[in-house]
Amino acid sequence: MKRYIYINHDDLAQDLYCDNRISNRKYTLWNFLPKNLWEQFSRFMNQYFLLIACLQLWSLITPVNPASTWGPLIFIFAVSATKEAWDDYNRYLSDKKANEKEVWVVRQGVKKLIQSQDIHVGNIVWLRENDEVPCDLVLLGTADPQGICYVETAALDGETDLKTRVIPSASMGIDFELLHKIKGVIECPSPDKDIRRFDANLRLFPPFLDNDMCPLTIKNTLLQSCYLRNTEWACGVAVYTGNETKLGMSRGIAEPKLTAVDAMIDKLTGAIFVFQIVVVIVLGIAGNIWKNTEAKKQWYVEYPNESPWYELLIIPLRFELLCSIMIPISIKVSLDLVKSLYAKFIDWDDQMVDLETRIRSHATNTAISEDLGQVEYILTDKTGTLTENKMIFKRCCIRGTFYGNENGDALSDAELLNAVSTGSTDVIQFLKVMAICNTVVPIQSNTGVISYKAQSQDEEALVRAAASLHMVFVNKNGNVLEINFNGLLLRYEVLDILEFTSDRKRMSVVVKCCLSGKIYLLSKGADEAILPLARSGQQTRTFSEAVEQYAQLGLRTLCLASRELDDDEYREWSLMFKEANSKLVDREWRVAEVCQRLEHDFEILGVAAIEDRLQDGVPETISTLRKAGINFWMLTGDKQNTAIQIALSCNFVSPEPKGQLLLLSGKTEDEVCRSLERVLLTMRITNTEPKDVAFVVDGWALEIALKHYRKAFTELAILSRTAICCRVTPSQKAQLVELLKSCDYRTLAIGDGGNDVRMIQQADIGVGISGREGLQAARAADYSIGKFRFLTRLILVHGRYSYNRTAFLSQYSFYKSLLICFIQIFFSFISGVSGTSLFNSVSLMAYNVFYTSIPVLVSVLDKDLSENTVMQHPQILFYCQAGRLLNPSTFAGWFGRALFHAIVVFVITIHSFVFEKSEMEEVSMVALSGCIWLQAFVVALETNSFTILQHLAIWGNLVAFYAINLIVSAIPSSEMHTIMFRLCRQPLYWTTIILITMAGMGPVLALKYFRYTYRSSKINILQQAERLGGPILSLGNIESQSRSLEKDISPLSISQPKNRNPVYEPLLSDSPSATRRSIGPGTPFDFFQSQTRLSSTYMRNSKDN
Repeated sequence: MKRYIYINHDDLAQDLYCDNRISNRKYTLWNFLPKNLWEQFSRFMNQYFLLIACLQLWSLITPVNPASTWGPLIFIFAVSATKEAWDDYNRYLSDKKANEKEVWVVRQGVKKLIQSQDIHVGNIVWLRENDEVPCDLVLLGTADPQGICYVETAALDGETDLKTRVIPSASMGIDFELLHKIKGVIECPSPDKDIRRFDANLRLFPPFLDNDMCPLTIKNTLLQSCYLRNTEWACGVAVYTGNETKLGMSRGIAEPKLTAVDAMIDKLTGAIFVFQIVVVIVLGIAGNIWKNTEAKKQWYVEYPNESPWYELLIIPLRFELLCSIMIPISIKVSLDLVKSLYAKFIDWDDQMVDLETRIRSHATNTAISEDLGQVEYILTDKTGTLTENKMIFKRCCIRGTFYGNENGDALSDAELLNAVSTGSTDVIQFLKVMAICNTVVPIQSNTGVISYKAQSQDEEALVRAAASLHMVFVNKNGNVLEINFNGLLLRYEVLDILEFTSDRKRMSVVVKCCLSGKIYLLSKGADEAILPLARSGQQTRTFSEAVEQYAQLGLRTLCLASRELDDDEYREWSLMFKEANSKLVDREWRVAEVCQRLEHDFEILGVAAIEDRLQDGVPETISTLRKAGINFWMLTGDKQNTAIQIALSCNFVSPEPKGQLLLLSGKTEDEVCRSLERVLLTMRITNTEPKDVAFVVDGWALEIALKHYRKAFTELAILSRTAICCRVTPSQKAQLVELLKSCDYRTLAIGDGGNDVRMIQQADIGVGISGREGLQAARAADYSIGKFRFLTRLILVHGRYSYNRTAFLSQYSFYKSLLICFIQIFFSFISGVSGTSLFNSVSLMAYNVFYTSIPVLVSVLDKDLSENTVMQHPQILFYCQAGRLLNPSTFAGWFGRALFHAIVVFVITIHSFVFEKSEMEEVSMVALSGCIWLQAFVVALETNSFTILQHLAIWGNLVAFYAINLIVSAIPSSEMHTIMFRLCRQPLYWTTIILITMAGMGPVLALKYFRYTYRSSKINILQQAERLGGPILSLGNIESQSRSLEKDISPLSISQPKNRNPVYEPLLSDSPSATRRSIGPGTPFDFFQSQTRLSSTYMRNSKDN
C-alpha cells in the first residue's frame, strides 16, 4: 500500500496519520491487572494451580486451609506482576523523556518550538548540529551548499562511522528563506522496518518545481534516533512518526526460545502429573471402599443416611488437593531467578572484557544460559568474526604484472613505486578506480590531515592504499570528487552510483572528467561478477590466476575494471535508470536490470588483494571447542580458496595428510546430484579412521541441494563435523541453521554484521560480536561478546555451570515436593484413606516458600570443578551435551530418593511417637523436622564447592526453622501453641531426628562412595585430582550412547551409478587449485574417525533419555 504525504499541509497532517507519540508500554494503568492476570493464567501450570486453589475453597473436600495454596500462588503471581510493572514503568519513563523533547517545526509558515510528540506527518522539522532526529524525515535542505549532511546511525544500526545524506535533486537550489514555505507531495510505501531501503517519489508544487517527479532513496532520509553531525542545520518533512517509524516498527518482543532443559522439565512435569492422577484414582477408589466397609464399623465415624450425588467424588478430590504439591508451584519463579543470575555472571565476568574497546560481554536473553552448555554445532561468519575486519591492502596484479609477491607488501614494492613515479597508464588508471569507485567521505582536520569515513572496510583499505601511492582522495564537494595525484588536482563529477548488492556482487560509479568531459564507468567487485563482463578479445586468464593465488594465501580479492561511455549511450541509459529509481514496486530488481545494461564490455584493469588478519586466540578457541565435541561450520560470502585458507589457519580443518576436503559443486541439478552422491559415499566410508574430513560447498550448489536434494544434504550435514560454505547469502545461512535444528542438534550462530542477523535469530543461541561492522548482530543476539575467543569461556564455563546448576535445582524442586507428598500419602493409610493431611497449612506454606527454597537458591554459586580445570579439559562438556545430569534416568534417582526418605521419615516418626499419646500436631512437627534435616544434608551432599554464603543458607536455615517455630509456638492462638517447646525438651525428639538423618543419609552416602570409588566418572577423577593437587595428563575418551543415522533421516533418493568409481577424494595441497583423483577398488586411502563416531554407520552424541 502507498501513502501520500502533503508537505506543510497542517490540516491533512493531523487527520490522516498518527502523531509522533512513542509508546513502548505493554500495559496501561487500567488494563494492567486484567491483562497481566490473563497472561499468567494462559500458562497451563498456572491454570492447574488456580484450579487447585479454587477447589480448596470447598470446605467439604479441602484437607488443609486454602491459605496453603493461595498464599504461595498469590506470592508467585505478585512477584511476576511486580517485575512486569517495574519493567513497564521504566519503559514509560523512557517514552516520556523522548516524547517531551523540544523540536522546531513549521506551523502555518512559522517556525515554532513544540514537543516531539506533537509532530505530525507532513510537518517540516528543523534540526541543529548534534540534534537527535525525532522521527523519519525526508531531507529538504541543509546548511551545505551541495545539500549534504552527515548523520551518526549508531543508535539505529550500531555503525559508528558517519553516513552521508543528501537532499533530493528537486530541492537543490531552493533558498533558505523559502524552505519553510515549500509545498508538495511525497508518494511512499506504508511503514516498514527495513532501515536499508526507502523507495519513494517527491513532487514539489509550483513555484518550486513544476510537477517534475523526483525519486527518493534511503540516502535522502534521516531516520529516527540518528544524530546530525558536522552540519550546522538541516530540515526535512516527517514521513513516518511515532511507532510507525522504521525504528518503531523494528521494536518488538522476540519469540521466547525453549531450552533443552526447559523441554525436559516440561516432559518430567507431564509424567508427574500422570503419576499424580493415577495415585488419586487408586486412593480415591480405596477410600470409598474403606468408607463403605470398615468406616461403618467404627463408632467414631458418623455418616448421614442419605448422601449427595457427588459423594463418590469427595475422597478423590481430597486426594487431588493433597497430592497437588507433587508439582512444585515455585519451580518457575526459582528457575527465572537463577537464570537471571546466570546472565549477570556473564555481564560481570572481567575475563570477557575486550581490553581494546572496553566492551563487556552481555547477556540479552536471560532465559537460555544452560543451553550454552549443550551446544553441538557452531555456525560462524568469517569476516569480522574470525578475523579482525581491519583490511590492509597487501598485493595487486595490474595488467598481468604482480606487485608485492616478493616482500608481501605492494605498497613498498619498488617496481610498483617506480611505475607510479613514471606515470604508467595502466597503474594510474588502476589507482583512479581505487580512489574514485567508492562511497568514502574524506574529512580534513584543522591541521590538514585527511581521514576517511567508510561504510565498507574494503573501500577504506583501497582508498588508503591509493593515497599511499600518491593518488589521494582529498575532497568531496557535492557530486564533485577531487583527487590529488603528485600535486596535480583531478576533478570528477559523479553522475550515478550503481550500488553494491549481494546479488550483483559489484559496485560501479559513472563519473565525468571535469577536464576532458569524457564519461567513464568504473567498477569493482568479486571476480565472478567482473571477469565474465570483460570486453571481447581481452584475456582474463592472468587475472583468474591472480585471484586463485591470492585466495590460496587467504587474501580477499576485488577485481577492478572501467569503460568509457558515449554521451548518447549514457543519456539513453540515464533515462532508464531514473525511471527504474522512480518505481515504488520492485525498485531494487528493476534497478539491477537497468544496471546490467551498462555493465558490460569492461576493460579489466587488475586485481587487488586485501588482508584481513585472524583475531587473537581464534585457532586456540576452535581447537579447544572441537575437543569439547562441538562441530564447526563456516558460512561466508568469500571465495572458496580464501575460505579454505582461513579454515586451515584457524584449525577448522587440518592440512594434508591429516586433513581431507570434499568438494560439493555444480551449476545444474544433475551436476550437484552426482557431486553430492560422491561426497556422501566418501563420507560413509571414511568414518572409521582418524582423518579430519570436511566438505566445501558454494552458494550456487547449496541452493540446488537444499531445494532438490534436501534429504541427501541433511545426511551429509550429520556425517560431517566440519563444513565450509562459500558465497552464501544471509537467507542461506539461516536455512543451514534451520536444517541442523531439524535434526535435533543444539546450534549456536555467531556473527558481527547485519547480514548475520537472520542466522543469529534462527539459531537456538545467537551470539553477536560487537565489531567494526556495528552492533546490529550484537543487538539481535542472545549474547554479545567483544572477541571470538570469549566463546570458549562463554560455553565451557558459563554454559556448563548454568546447565549443572539448573539440572540440580529443577530435580531438587521435584524431590522436596514429592517427599512431603509421599508422607501425606503414607499417612492416609493409617487415617482411613480419607485424604486427611498430616501437616497444618502454615507448615506446608512455610515448607514450600521458605524452608526448602533458600538453601537451594545459593546453588548458583556451586562449581563442581574449577574454571581452570574445565578450560584444560574441555571434553567433559560431553556430559552436558548428552544431558547426563537431567534426564528420565537421573530424575528416577531423585524420585526414588524422595520415596525412600519419605518411608524413613514416616516409619521412624510413627513408631517413635505412636505409644507416647502424642498430639497429631507433635507428630506432624517431628516429621517436618526430619524432612528439613534430610534436605539440609542432601543439599550439602550435592554441593561441590562451599562458600560462607552457602554454609549460612544451609545450616542457617536449620537455625531459622527452629527459631520461627519456637516463636509460633509461643503464640496462644496458634494451632502449634507450646508444641515446639515440648518437643525440644524431649530426648526422644532429638533421638528420632538423629535416627531419621542417619537412616536417610546412610544409604545415599554409601551409594555415592561406591560410585565415586568404583564407578567414577571423568568428572570424579578431576575432582579428586583437584583435592589432591595432582595433575591429570589425560582423561581418555568420553564415549556416548550412540544413535543411529536412520533415526535422523529417512532413506535417501540418490542411488549409486553403476559405471562410475564409487569414491573420489579432492585433496588439500599447496598448489593454487586442489586436484581430484578417483579411487578404485583396492586403492589405499586415509579415513577419519571423530571421537563421536562409533561404527560404520555414523552415530552422534545422544542424550541419555
